[in-house]
Amino acid sequence: MNSKNNPKEEIHWQVTANPPPESSAISSDLTVDTVVIGGGLTGCRTTLGLAESGMSVALLDAHDIGWGASGRSGGQCNPIWRETPEQLIKRFGESQAERLINTTINSADALFSDIAKYKINCDAVQAGWLQNAHSTAAVKSLEKLASGWSAAGATIESIEGDALRQATGSPAYNFGLRHAAGGHVHPLSLTRGYAQVAQEKGAQLFSNSPVTSIEQKGKQWKVKCPNGSLTAERVVLATNAYSKDLLPGLQQTFLPMVSIAIATEPLTADLQAQILPKKVTFSDSRLAIYFARYDADGRLIFGCVGSSETVGTLGGHQRLRQGLLTVFPELKNTKLERTWAGRIAVTPEMMPHLHEPAPGLLAAVGFSGRGIAMTSVMGRTLSAKILGAEDNTLPFPVTPLEKVPMHAILRRVLPLSAPAMSLKDKLDTVLQKAK
Repeated sequence: MNSKNNPKEEIHWQVTANPPPESSAISSDLTVDTVVIGGGLTGCRTTLGLAESGMSVALLDAHDIGWGASGRSGGQCNPIWRETPEQLIKRFGESQAERLINTTINSADALFSDIAKYKINCDAVQAGWLQNAHSTAAVKSLEKLASGWSAAGATIESIEGDALRQATGSPAYNFGLRHAAGGHVHPLSLTRGYAQVAQEKGAQLFSNSPVTSIEQKGKQWKVKCPNGSLTAERVVLATNAYSKDLLPGLQQTFLPMVSIAIATEPLTADLQAQILPKKVTFSDSRLAIYFARYDADGRLIFGCVGSSETVGTLGGHQRLRQGLLTVFPELKNTKLERTWAGRIAVTPEMMPHLHEPAPGLLAAVGFSGRGIAMTSVMGRTLSAKILGAEDNTLPFPVTPLEKVPMHAILRRVLPLSAPAMSLKDKLDTVLQKAK
């Protein structure tokens, strides 16, 4: 790879996405049944579900629909948690865990069914997901994960040696899991598609409408923006890693980590036949995880954990380039076109949180790198709850706001986590080779 090839800093998905639905800033005072704040995947899928039921609903975003994490994601549908079903049962109890486990196993199929049902053009490919081990210790962890989830009903198979190298086109791994249900999408086109369908079903979409306050007025809520307001019985906060202080304490329930990515130039047919030849998605077990997938034009999208939304901070560009060539050395002469970053809300459990801090006020955050599959699950969950579903029927538990211990300190040192995790990953590899 030519070291002088500096990719343009622009969000690849914004350049290649379908046009957004029509929207404008709110400029009057309106009344609706429900206000959804945050025009990402969670907010748009929630809005769609409510509009489809006949409820009057308005969606607000401080920028454009999909401006935040949903338009910056890697777009990979990775339909499994980092904990086994047995661990989930210990964490949540049998009944709650059973609902979550069943929903998780079906989450990818549910997403791609959604896409087909609503005829959303988002370059959807359900060709599977390869989850690879970067060390011997990681092999044992993945074997345990596969055993637990297979017993629960997920379709997972082990793949190793030459078979794995052929499936990935990478010499870097000897063991992995193939999750048949996984896949990838154009994340911004999916977000805009959900919003478009919601609008067609009667939802009102307002972009460039930052919310300045949320106030409870008796049994109703008033959501204020600079040039207008909305009064509603229910409000949903779906701002995830871009949450601010609209709901006191919400920001302290997660840590806003950063994912950074690059898009290569379109690969030649020969390279595409070698690298991820079946168009599967790929990720590994590193703490500073590497992930990759193709876009519709044959560009390879490759990413890892970053230090800030300025991609080059604390060696971000170097980690991306080194990671790409570690995994796919065949790309040493391939040009890079674009690079970008986005926030990820990570909870201590690496699981989403669903909160109801007051009657009629809901918040959902913390998808922890599983957003493509689980934001859609959460959107359907929020819609169901608003439409009357009992909490004991939902896949996610409704929990109180709980501050991450030492949150302020962790926020300050968070930029150092990516290089620290990268160093730990390198030590894992060095120690493995030394054995």
